[in-house]
Amino acid sequence: MLLIHSDKEGLLPFVERSSGGMRMFKEEDFEWLQIIGCLKKAGMKLCDIKSFIELAMLGDSTINDRLQLIVAQKERVEEEIKELNKTLLTLKFKEWYYINALKDGTTKNVRNMSSEELPLEFREVHKRLKGN
Repeated sequence: MLLIHSDKEGLLPFVERSSGGMRMFKEEDFEWLQIIGCLKKAGMKLCDIKSFIELAMLGDSTINDRLQLIVAQKERVEEEIKELNKTLLTLKFKEWYYINALKDGTTKNVRNMSSEELPLEFREVHKRLKGN
């Protein structure tokens, strides 16, 4: 599926074609497919992926430009991971919250706990949810 979409999006200019129009992949083309897939999963914009490929095809004079594209995307992914980890911790807290509420038959006991009574891993989440 990645192959078809990548070709339609113009991301495979390096792949040679036979006289009948069939793609003729070389060993290094498969590495490119993996890189394109990685950049897509990382949320890189299509135009930036195209720029990256074009820069790579220009050769070593573009190493720094390619590095800058990769570093910028890596930083975006790291920020997204940080936010997702905060979200995951909040979900884990609410899971713990409702498991304990279910045991007690009410949310009242858990809701009225002080931060110090909560498991250490959830104290910051609790404070954030309370607006502290």
